[in-house]
Amino acid sequence: MTATVESTSTTPVANAPGPDRETFTSLDPATGDIVGTHPIHTKADVDDAVARAREAAAWWGALSFKERGEYLLTWRSVITRRIAQLSELSHRETGKPHGDAILEIGIAIDHIAWAAKHAEKVLGQQKVSSGLVMANQSAYVQYNALGVVGVIGPWNYPVFTPLGSIAYALAAGNTVVFKPSEYTPGVGRWLADTFSEVVAGRPVLQTVTGLGETGNALCVADVDKLAFTGSGRTGRKVMAACAENLTPVIIEAGGKDSLIVDEDADVKAAAEAALWGGMSNAGQTCIGTERVYVHERVFDEFVREITEQAKDLKAAPGEKLGPATMPSQLDIIRSHVQDAVDKGANVVMGGPTAIGERFVQPTILTHVPENSTEITEETFGPTLAINPVKDMDEAIALTNATAYGLAGAVFSGKRGMEIAQQVRSGMTSIN
Repeated sequence: MTATVESTSTTPVANAPGPDRETFTSLDPATGDIVGTHPIHTKADVDDAVARAREAAAWWGALSFKERGEYLLTWRSVITRRIAQLSELSHRETGKPHGDAILEIGIAIDHIAWAAKHAEKVLGQQKVSSGLVMANQSAYVQYNALGVVGVIGPWNYPVFTPLGSIAYALAAGNTVVFKPSEYTPGVGRWLADTFSEVVAGRPVLQTVTGLGETGNALCVADVDKLAFTGSGRTGRKVMAACAENLTPVIIEAGGKDSLIVDEDADVKAAAEAALWGGMSNAGQTCIGTERVYVHERVFDEFVREITEQAKDLKAAPGEKLGPATMPSQLDIIRSHVQDAVDKGANVVMGGPTAIGERFVQPTILTHVPENSTEITEETFGPTLAINPVKDMDEAIALTNATAYGLAGAVFSGKRGMEIAQQVRSGMTSIN
């Protein structure tokens, strides 16, 4: 059994005293063992954290881009030196394999480095044309820090995703109050504590922990902007709460991304990409592949290839795929797969019986009806729905027939750019 780890953070909000302090535990999703015990921060706690951040913003915002960059690069070095410690904590709280945890931290470190080195170039004062009316005057554009930024992070990538907001907010001169997912509070606390070491305990980056009420408290607190990553359902609640104070929000919600395979594509490479995009991190990736549309002329070849590549892929302790981090997601995965099968989908691998108590085995379905939830809703598990199309026009139409539009991929020998430009998504890779 894993011993309970009490929260011993050095950041001020974590040390709020009181015998009646409510706590919650984070669990290892692979075993159910307790990883750590953390405080449930109240609205008063969150407001106090924001007030401290507001005071710290005066010091942090007055630093030059270069000075802030030096602090950020020092933080990057601390994380790099202790990457084994952070990856072990991430592995225990999310269940993801150690290799995946280390990879995530590695690309997260790039966030910090890029922000530290390029903030001045992007946000620094720039001389611009003053225009004809004010031709005898000089004009400049200058970006000032907002003040305090709230960040609510997800559980699937608890380091990389929130640092995509935290690093850039800090580099711009803002202070940050960060509420990690209740499934990965230890990771969030670790990030705040290591940054606190770098800035001699100043509350420039603080972490508040808790459940949904704590997140709501951050939304209605005196923050100047809020960044949220999570489900569309929760995103709507975040937007509504922030609207009370007209707080601007950045929301990255769910996806139902597709991968399109043209008749002249490299089928082996496309199958490898689809398998990685659909199965990595146990399918718990908002920009992961969930739908695949393959030209009918290469459909059978593609299915044979991806099945061959997937034959040794397993979800289990020590294997390439970890457990479902959020237990309630198992019911969603099960219902989506069952709905597809009930409506006539073919099971190539896995299927409804592949969903266990903690782990989901790779599931590949073909000829999945477009009105099934396996096609229409985000599944967030290691499943792929692969359907044939008569041409690329049909592939594009089916890809765009979704309420989601986060990312996508195209594999084509000659028409990659042409196809990608017709796909409605935030980003599309061309291969």
